[in-house]
Amino acid sequence: MRQQTTAPIDQIKGWILAKHENRTDVAADEDLIDNRLVDSLSFVEFVFLIQELSGVEIDMDTLDIGDVRTLAAIQKRFLAG
Repeated sequence: MRQQTTAPIDQIKGWILAKHENRTDVAADEDLIDNRLVDSLSFVEFVFLIQELSGVEIDMDTLDIGDVRTLAAIQKRFLAG
């Protein structure tokens, strides 16, 4: 069994920060889309990362964009429990 040393939400934050080297942090309530931290080109990769880390299958056709708009929303919808 593989042991994760970093919480999934921290891995998601790290993915975002790796794409924006000028940033040092992402607030839990910061709008990732409006602030262009996740753009249309990286959105599918971003959703796939959430799916991989959460173990929850995400249907792109029924995805509520609000569920992936902030780190807090991602934590609540996909990583809580």
